[in-house]
Amino acid sequence: MTIRVLDPRLDPEREPLALAPALASLDGATVGLLDNAKIGTARFYDRLETLLRTHGVREIVRRRKPDSSRPVPRAMLDDFAGADAIVSGIGD
Repeated sequence: MTIRVLDPRLDPEREPLALAPALASLDGATVGLLDNAKIGTARFYDRLETLLRTHGVREIVRRRKPDSSRPVPRAMLDDFAGADAIVSGIGD
């Protein structure tokens, strides 16, 4: 399984699609799951969390946006600061 994440250290205004290097392994990784409050996302993430743990993920940081139409609150983004990868943007 290859995981690619947007690199949070890059300026999205200048490099909106810049990708961080792929993770070599999920063993011991911390993965963030950002629920965008759409129907079905929580159930999807329940299953994804189970799968990630079977592939060696050590910690899951899971947060749910208060509303699907608004940006992620800054404090919630800070909760993902130590994550090696973040999954976000799930639709209905």
